Amino acid sequence: MSHFYRALTQLIQRVKQAKDDEFRVTQPLDEKPEFDLIDWLDSQPIYPKFYWQSRNTREEVVALGTLYSFSDIAPAYAILGDDQRVWGGRSFDGHTEKNQRCMPSFFFLPQIELIRFDNQWTLAANLNRERHRTLASLQKIRKEVRQILPISAHIKSIEHLPEKKDWGNMVERVLNGISNQEFKKVVLARQTTVNLDVPLSATQLLKASHEANHHSYHFLMALDKKHSFVGSTPECLYSRYDQELHTEALAGTIGRGSDAAQDMELARWLSQDEKNLNENQYVVDDIVERLSPHVESIEVETDARLVRLRQLQHLKRDINARLNAGIKGVELLGALQPTAAVAGLPRKEAKQFIEKHEPFARGWYAGSVGFVSHKQAEFCVAIRSALVLDKVVKLYAGAGIVPGSIADVEWQELNKKLSTLLSLISENTPLGVAS
Repeated sequence: MSHFYRALTQLIQRVKQAKDDEFRVTQPLDEKPEFDLIDWLDSQPIYPKFYWQSRNTREEVVALGTLYSFSDIAPAYAILGDDQRVWGGRSFDGHTEKNQRCMPSFFFLPQIELIRFDNQWTLAANLNRERHRTLASLQKIRKEVRQILPISAHIKSIEHLPEKKDWGNMVERVLNGISNQEFKKVVLARQTTVNLDVPLSATQLLKASHEANHHSYHFLMALDKKHSFVGSTPECLYSRYDQELHTEALAGTIGRGSDAAQDMELARWLSQDEKNLNENQYVVDDIVERLSPHVESIEVETDARLVRLRQLQHLKRDINARLNAGIKGVELLGALQPTAAVAGLPRKEAKQFIEKHEPFARGWYAGSVGFVSHKQAEFCVAIRSALVLDKVVKLYAGAGIVPGSIADVEWQELNKKLSTLLSLISENTPLGVAS
């Protein structure tokens, strides 16, 4: 028996012997498991399934099964023990008139967690008074872990919503609205539906992206076998440790060059382009305004820095604050989501335009994914993401429309952003392929 399954056997025994006032049992692993965490996640039959890797790569977590679930994060604090975390996400437009089928949010206290923090590994079980529920899930953990096969699906067709002509009309409407001072900025998005010849699993896409897309959060949220939301996002919504808060303005985008010289030329252009610098400043101003009621002090990085990813380059400014006493995840999510980077400014008017004119519901896209505990919390912005449905993958990307935006240029930016995940399925299928 491997050291991992010996640790699992020990954990099961300790859960059986747990006292009535014990609500979490942890079992350290002596060494790294012999399997990849995403492979292990894929092999398990327990739902919901959740995967998280922090952007700095220090922490990687698989969470399985639900002890408690919540459609709003606030009640979770009442049941959380000191070392317990609630995982999940908040949608962009769930439970609105436009998207009644999608939940406003889904958070859960898992039954089982497998955690890597740096080079330390831990297997953990969360308990309530019905210990048999967690025990039953622990007994279901499969011992045979197979490596996920590389992506073999080929693209049969691609459909864009809106199509390019309608996109141009939407951009023009936004620019007219800006001229009429109805708003400063609206982030318009596109849903690209990819039809495949064979099924693709969300874990296949996640694993391929995990290997290819660095300097990103990686996440997967699967409530059942049929629907999985997966992504690799560079953007932090916020991270909190005690009363210290970090957030950021990630706005302003250009593609990567074909060589180092072109890369530098594009980076230089982005760092000096007035339209992109203004877009980043809009996001900074909005975050500062929304955080102000909740913080004692706030500091903003003076100049935007460049963030280089596999396909894109972004402008970014860090924002650090000290929170008022008692402020937790529920207030911060409400204050920061959706940011001006995914909705626009002012938030209410931008969201109203999106709800009225975007020809699809965003759902989990442009929402947030992460965790809360009493001591800390961290959420990423759910961009560079996809909904995986067997032979269909729905990919999402958005572009901030501000004065100076050109519809064709923004359309190409969407293509670049979508290529973060789409290129993993097929490097050779152009985005213009129609059904």
